[in-house]
Amino acid sequence: MVVDSNGRRLYTKDDENVTSQPFMRWRDRFLFVAEALYKSQAETGEIKGHYLNCTSGTSEEMLRRAEVAKHLGVPIVMHDYLTGGFTSNTSLADYCRNHGLLLHIHRAMHAVIDRQRNHGMHFRVLAKALRMSGGDHLHSGTVVGKLEGDREVTMGFVDLMRDDYIEKDRSRGVYFTQDWVGLGGVIPVASGGIHVWHMPALVEIFGDDACLQFGGGTLGHPWGNAPGAAANRVALEACIQARNEGRNLAREGGEV
Repeated sequence: MVVDSNGRRLYTKDDENVTSQPFMRWRDRFLFVAEALYKSQAETGEIKGHYLNCTSGTSEEMLRRAEVAKHLGVPIVMHDYLTGGFTSNTSLADYCRNHGLLLHIHRAMHAVIDRQRNHGMHFRVLAKALRMSGGDHLHSGTVVGKLEGDREVTMGFVDLMRDDYIEKDRSRGVYFTQDWVGLGGVIPVASGGIHVWHMPALVEIFGDDACLQFGGGTLGHPWGNAPGAAANRVALEACIQARNEGRNLAREGGEV
């Protein structure tokens, strides 16, 4: 859903389940979103984006949708990399890199794989595989919110996504030293049940190199969508300023 730009919202997104169902065909959605983005940019003077989900049943159709998004001037597209598969994901990542598009990666279906303790695969492995496959953003859990996870383990694979060199640290689930050499990093996306009151914790946990994504935490604001977007941005800027002034967000976050 594209929300009012008065709250200076930078990006919105398709749901990971929205591809091209009968109630919302992909081309109609792309055109509607592009119109809303241009209107928002004209009102605010800022670049806006919407993660257009290009996930499809074939790689050819996925790339065709990405090409339409490029021609519409939308700066970012989206892919469900586990349901779409690594070959399709790498093909899309190459296309986006060559045509100036950002690529947002959703991890839909990960729980079927990484929550199975007997014969599953930990998400840190899936995250490292995505970094090699290609993408700019990847959902990584939140530590707080509805997708809570162990902080140390979560930050272990977050650092594996975005840092160039990570020392072995078993307490964080990093079982051997990882040197990525020249391979580009992936920005972690904190998303899932987070809202404005989580902002101090999110800034304190993830730092600057992260994408904070508020869905229901924006649209569920009692005053509406635009005030929800404005509240998130004001809270983020206040928390960053407080942190830079040396205040402890873990202790003083509510007051900030």
